[in-house]
Amino acid sequence: MKDHPVILVAEDEAIIGYDLCDTVEEAGYIVEGPHGDVSSAMRAVQSNRPDLAILDIALGDEMVYPLAERLMEQRVPVIFHSGHVAPEDMLARFPEVRALAKPCPPTAMLENVAAALAAA
Repeated sequence: MKDHPVILVAEDEAIIGYDLCDTVEEAGYIVEGPHGDVSSAMRAVQSNRPDLAILDIALGDEMVYPLAERLMEQRVPVIFHSGHVAPEDMLARFPEVRALAKPCPPTAMLENVAAALAAA
C-alpha cells in the first residue's frame, strides 16, 4: 500500500463533500474530489485509479451505480455514504461494499476507510 493512499470522493452536497475531504486529508490521505456528478468522477477514475472511493448514492438526479461498478472492476474498495437510500438496498446490489448512513461521525468514516484499505 502507498504511504498516502488516494481517496476519491463523490458527493453533490458541497458542504458535506468539502467536510468529508477535509476529514480524509487530515487523516493523511490524498483526496481526489469532491466530484459532484457521475461524469466528473468517472473522468477522474479513467485518468488515475484511486485506492478507495467514498460515494454518495445519488449525485443530483443520477445514481452512482455505474461509477461503483467501474471501480469494482478495477478492484477499488468502495464505501457508500448516503442519506438517500437505505444501506440494505445498496448492499443487495453491491454486497461487497461498505455502507455508512449520513450523518456519519468522522471517526466511523476513518475507521471504515482504514479497514477497507487494509482488506484490499
